[in-house]
Amino acid sequence: MIPLLGRERTIAPPGYSRWLVPPAALAVHLSIGQAYALSVFNLPLTRLVGRDHSAPGDWPLSATIWMFNIAFFFLGASAAMFGTWVERAGPRAAMAASAACFSSGFFVSALAVKLHSLPLLYAGYGVLGGIGLGLGYIAPVSTLIKWFPDRPGMATGMAIMGFGGGAMIGSPLGVTLMKRFSSDASNGVAETFVAMGIVYLAMMSFGAATVRVPRDAPQGAAHAAHATGATAAEAIRTRGFWMVWIVLFANVTAGIGILGQASPMIQEMFGESPEAAAGFVGLLSLWNLAGRFAWSSTSDRIGRKPTYAIYLGLGMVLYAAVPTTKHLGSSWLFVVCMCVILSMYGGGFATVPAYLRDLFGTKQVGAIHGRLLTAWSSAALVGPTVVTYAREHQIARGVPKSEAYSMTMYALVGLLAIGLVANLRVPRAAPLTRAAATPIEVQGTAAPPMARLVLYWLVVAIPMSWGVAQVVTKSLALFH
Repeated sequence: MIPLLGRERTIAPPGYSRWLVPPAALAVHLSIGQAYALSVFNLPLTRLVGRDHSAPGDWPLSATIWMFNIAFFFLGASAAMFGTWVERAGPRAAMAASAACFSSGFFVSALAVKLHSLPLLYAGYGVLGGIGLGLGYIAPVSTLIKWFPDRPGMATGMAIMGFGGGAMIGSPLGVTLMKRFSSDASNGVAETFVAMGIVYLAMMSFGAATVRVPRDAPQGAAHAAHATGATAAEAIRTRGFWMVWIVLFANVTAGIGILGQASPMIQEMFGESPEAAAGFVGLLSLWNLAGRFAWSSTSDRIGRKPTYAIYLGLGMVLYAAVPTTKHLGSSWLFVVCMCVILSMYGGGFATVPAYLRDLFGTKQVGAIHGRLLTAWSSAALVGPTVVTYAREHQIARGVPKSEAYSMTMYALVGLLAIGLVANLRVPRAAPLTRAAATPIEVQGTAAPPMARLVLYWLVVAIPMSWGVAQVVTKSLALFH
């Protein structure tokens, strides 16, 4: 390993403030969270030959959606495969590897578009980019849990909210760049992939350069069991692990199926423009982001199991209501339902590392989390595929496009019910409270150097603010 990337080079010096670490985590997660905005490329990728319409030789939508499916499959697979290595090598090496893979995925995909090669597209963003997603996902989460043992839900929410908010930036950025690069010879997809690869490489490199890990500290008696905890190999042999696996699979399958088709769905159900659909994707990202922080922080107070009961139970009601919004012709009610659904979808991701920490301790929480993310990789294959192929099947039967998603919503309600039962079967855990943490265990509480703190946070606050402004502006078209 390159010495600069070694774990020993990332150990925080005495007096280091833990509030300098979240911007590094957010820089990586805001970048890889662009994967949630892939739906803005779905229709353009089906019009590479026809430019403004699908023509003979163009890829069908059922083929381009697999770029999304494969990327999220490899997110979970790589997180499971490399989880132990991430714990051993440290966050800087993992973030650097993530940056290299994720940006390269864009560059290979740009070449695939130029060559009109579907297998190369899958290998680029799907496989290579997906590996970058997995490495970049777990390293910041594991690091922040170690910095914030007194607030595990809030810590994981801080890291993972960036992933949920990635589409808030990536969706309008993708649409803007495609318009900028569009010409008589190209619809701008290949050029946009190159530009985005460069932007995200720079952002993720900042995160890798500035991340730090806390020094090992003696553990108080109240945390002794959690300081040691189970290894990943031990955890996967327990009922609790597999019940949480089913819970995550159910919640993610339902949510990711919607995300993968968010842009085409609102266009086909309510006749919205591509620009308004991009605003809708960004709005979902904003709620996804907010839900990850708000719901996971709430779980510190009410517990993980009750929080998941809300995700799954309320989710069943809202998914069942989606077809009704179409029958009422109410796009705003549809948007409200989907935003709440996405807040709980994001909250599920942010809460699960703390759920695992409660059950198995902190010893190998990153590795255990990585193995649990195989539920995500499985859901990535099932969710978007079910929604896409169910839509095509309904259309082939003569169902109007605007009504082709109804039966799928009801099927997802059944899936959430299975997750709700699994959540009830998770063994009781005794989550650590803020009051239980002893001062010596909570490192990094010194006052931060203000100049560096402001600089670090500006790096992530500027693109986030631009994304929020774009979401607000574009989403206004949804409420005409």
